[in-house]
Amino acid sequence: MSTSVKGKTVVVTGASAGIGRAVAREFGRAGANVALLARGRTGLEAAAADVEKCGARALVIPTDISDYAQVDAAAQAVESELGPIDIWVNVAFTSVFAPFHEITPDEFRHVTEVTYLGFVYGTMAALQRMRPRNTGAIVQVGSALGGRGIPLQSAYCGAKHALNGFTESLRTELLHDHSNVHVTVVQMPAVNTPQFSWVLSRLPKHPQPVPPIYQPEIAARAVLFAAKHPQRKQFWVGASTVATLLGQRVAPRVLDRYLARTGYASQQTDALAPRTQPNIWQPRDDEPGADHGAHGAFDDRSHAHSPQWWLREHAAPIAAVAGGAAAVALAVGSR
Repeated sequence: MSTSVKGKTVVVTGASAGIGRAVAREFGRAGANVALLARGRTGLEAAAADVEKCGARALVIPTDISDYAQVDAAAQAVESELGPIDIWVNVAFTSVFAPFHEITPDEFRHVTEVTYLGFVYGTMAALQRMRPRNTGAIVQVGSALGGRGIPLQSAYCGAKHALNGFTESLRTELLHDHSNVHVTVVQMPAVNTPQFSWVLSRLPKHPQPVPPIYQPEIAARAVLFAAKHPQRKQFWVGASTVATLLGQRVAPRVLDRYLARTGYASQQTDALAPRTQPNIWQPRDDEPGADHGAHGAFDDRSHAHSPQWWLREHAAPIAAVAGGAAAVALAVGSR
């Protein structure tokens, strides 16, 4: 694929807030035309304004990503309005913060429908259109928690683990077919998004991402980079993601004991749990003035930069410079 996304048609699910909102804005800055899918119209319209401020086209399509018929209809509308879909980014999710024994069957099912099957349905709709053209990229926004489960998020962790297995299976099928359609996963760290203020929680204190916390713009830049390099299996974002995934490979039982001891406290602030309506059944941004944006409540504790990701993003030019310097040194030394 070209390293430029200018003029491309991009679909972003979960685009009304959080990572999806930041991703939509990032593609708009890069000159792509962006279709915005989520349940809440107010957030989607605000996201569209963000994209249009960048000089790009935006298309708002209120969609329940857990309903395949709605997802497929949205994909058809995108191709009718913006043209063939070049890139599809799956971001939308919901979650429950509670010990497993306190989650109801309906809640667990719905988290799975959105956070796992929503990605499956988005991928289905994208492939139905990309495969006949033999071109396109699908970017799955994953999580370090898809490689290492933690307490109090069993439904979310299960969905993200399932996403990894599903995507690996699909990738091998595309390779078998020698397809020029590519799928990749971006494994995210803890990100400062609004979800921690509206997630369904049965915790006594306000939920929080496990520190260190990163701003959603880092995640968005990683998704854009992945869309430009979709042949790669996956990308790890943030030093904490690297540490978590490598630690799980090397010492999973040590992590079991560590998370059993620290995982409850590290996912809660000192403040009491918010008295707000959770978004698991209804969107929180479907009323006038209910735009929640990309950032959550942890700006003062979140990192705006990730040295790990900067090095990953610039690995090729750094290697080229290092190689050039080595060649010069060899040439000088041989005189």
